[in-house]
Amino acid sequence: MSVSSTATRTNLKWLKWLGLTVYKNVKGEKMIEVEYNLMLVLVSYAIAVFGSYVGLNLAIRVPSAKPGNDLYFWVALSSLAIGGAIWSMHYIGMMAVDMKMPVTYDLGLTIVSMLLAVLFVAVGVVIVGRGVPSVAKLLGGGILTGLGVAAMHYTGMASMQMEATMSYNTPLLLTSIAIAIAASIAALWLAFNLRGNLQRFGSAFIMGIAVCGMHYTGMAAMEMQMAHTGEMMSMAHSSSDAFMSSMLIFIGSAIVLSLLWVIASKNAPQKAELVFGE
Repeated sequence: MSVSSTATRTNLKWLKWLGLTVYKNVKGEKMIEVEYNLMLVLVSYAIAVFGSYVGLNLAIRVPSAKPGNDLYFWVALSSLAIGGAIWSMHYIGMMAVDMKMPVTYDLGLTIVSMLLAVLFVAVGVVIVGRGVPSVAKLLGGGILTGLGVAAMHYTGMASMQMEATMSYNTPLLLTSIAIAIAASIAALWLAFNLRGNLQRFGSAFIMGIAVCGMHYTGMAAMEMQMAHTGEMMSMAHSSSDAFMSSMLIFIGSAIVLSLLWVIASKNAPQKAELVFGE
């Protein structure tokens, strides 16, 4: 399901911020309408929420974990859940867009983008979740994690291979980075300050909105210049492949997150240690 291309440019402006239909500048005055598959947009949000929930349930083990293998174990699992879900959301969100041209992805940059998400989340979890708590540590860990998430996003964007060159609208690019930092600070605070399962569940929905907000703001910042001036047409076969790839990423991520959820449930602490106190 995608938004109809028959609507006028003026009427569709407000949809830009919902991640449904936007117009991208191309060479000269020509505009190309970029459509999002609404189902995949919702799927990207769902995996962000699920990953956030599982990650929050894993991260609460970090403050009380014993130094060494026990600590490494819980940091690795929580960062894999949160960082992996952010990465999955990002690629499903990119595949949700119909660029009106075939798009492939560079494997090396795709792998690098995933590693960036997981590693920077791990660093943030360790900074905030261990040692003497402080606002400075929360802000420092959040900023570092947010920059890592933004780096993941734009590395992923750089992995796109198509017959167009990309540039970015600077205000929107900076806005997306600011959202990533704010979302990371909030996520790290929530990870170590929510005792109840219902609280973590509700917070996961908020984190999902923040993660998607960063991604789709970053996508809105993208400006394309076509490699040639020929008329571009929607590639039905390419869209079908993108849908299947997105669903494979979703299913694979859901399976991994479900396994991590089982681990979190079986090792639930009797009393969560709150980093910033009661």
